[in-house]
Amino acid sequence: MSLKGTTALITGASSGIGEATALAFGAAGMNVAIAARRKDRLDNLAVLLRACGVEALVLEADITDTAQPAAIVERTVERFGRLDALINNAGVMLLGAIPGADPGEWHRMVDLNFTALTLCTLAALPHLQRAAQSEPRRVADIVNVSSVAGRVARANAGVYNATKFAVGAYSEALRQEVTRQHVRVALVEPGAVTTELGSHNRPEVREAMAKRLAGVERLDPKDVADAILYVVGRPRHMAVNEMLIRPTEQEG
Repeated sequence: MSLKGTTALITGASSGIGEATALAFGAAGMNVAIAARRKDRLDNLAVLLRACGVEALVLEADITDTAQPAAIVERTVERFGRLDALINNAGVMLLGAIPGADPGEWHRMVDLNFTALTLCTLAALPHLQRAAQSEPRRVADIVNVSSVAGRVARANAGVYNATKFAVGAYSEALRQEVTRQHVRVALVEPGAVTTELGSHNRPEVREAMAKRLAGVERLDPKDVADAILYVVGRPRHMAVNEMLIRPTEQEG
């Protein structure tokens, strides 16, 4: 299905999977609204997108501020007149044992990985429902970027696991509510990817992660972006509801 002339909003677009997805969408002819906190990164990405011949809207935002999700959606629709796809990609992974944990880290993960995702979705839904009733595609998409951690709980990842399990449950409930309106809801669950996600952890946590994945060739963000593009590009009658993607050598 051609995506030319349609519009996507991507959160967490300043690096990694979000950045790669924006470029994949731009190459496919979609106009892209890119949201994140680091405006300098977004500005550089916007230059690359415009070189693809599409329009880019830079949205400097912290979507854990509960007013921001609705604001970035409204700015996207004001600029492009429509919203065809929402990619909820922003997330943070702060690992460690539950006993003696810093509750502030838990709040950061819940606020970004789950609450912000639900608020972005709530704000976007009326526009996605409208796009699903109109040309050129007569279908709209929500892609929630989760993780293998949303399927397999591990020690030292308790609250991160919980946020990703929550995203899975929320996505399935939403899918059942809007699928007859041709708003598709997909869950994309990557395994180990070469991104900045693990860099926010304490040194001992990063060391443990490196040992667990020693010898594993990790996914590139472009691999996950390709999967997201596949999901959004399916014909109207076909919905990809869940996609689990691991490096070939990753065992769990």
